[in-house]
Order: sequence, then structure tokens, then C-alpha cells
Amino acid sequence: MNWSTMNEVSWIKLGLGILFLGCLAAMPYGYFQFVRLVGMLGFAYLAYTEKDNSNKVMLFFFICSAVLINPIFKISLGRSLWNVVDMIWAALLLWDVYKTHRK
Repeated sequence: MNWSTMNEVSWIKLGLGILFLGCLAAMPYGYFQFVRLVGMLGFAYLAYTEKDNSNKVMLFFFICSAVLINPIFKISLGRSLWNVVDMIWAALLLWDVYKTHRK
């Protein structure tokens, strides 16, 4: 992967993917609050950047993800289900970065 060619969208996806993987560890509650805030802002930005592209599935995915992770109106899924969601988000975001920037 060529790190010098990554744009801000790829860096956001990489950062969010790493944050979501961190949720699988035993972290203090404040970390999860931080992830909710950063995740909502990150997904909202990704949705904004995706609005002009032809791939409306990703736009819908980013909007739904921002709504699901928002820190204001919390959706309680339970620890085990949140872990599954975090793994799915991390896998999709990191795969997209890899797919976009592989040689």
C-alpha cells in the first residue's frame, strides 16, 4: 500500500476501522463514548463525500451507520451485538482502503 497517495477519505476510513477494532478490547466507557462521537462525525463526512458518486449503496450505508452510532439518541444493542457491528464496520472500511490503494 502506498501511504503517500492516500487521500483524507482513506485516512478517515483507516482511522475509523482502527477505532472500531479497539472496541473489541476491554476499554473504559469513555472510549466507547469517544468512538460514538468520532464515528458519527466520520460516517457523516463519508456520506457527504459519497453523495456525488454513483454508488448510492455506500451513501445509504454511511448514513445508516452515522444514525446507528450517534451519541445523542443511543441505540442499545448489547455488548456482543455491538462487537459484531464493530467487526463488520472495521472489515468493510479497512477492505475499502486496501482495495482503493493496493498496487
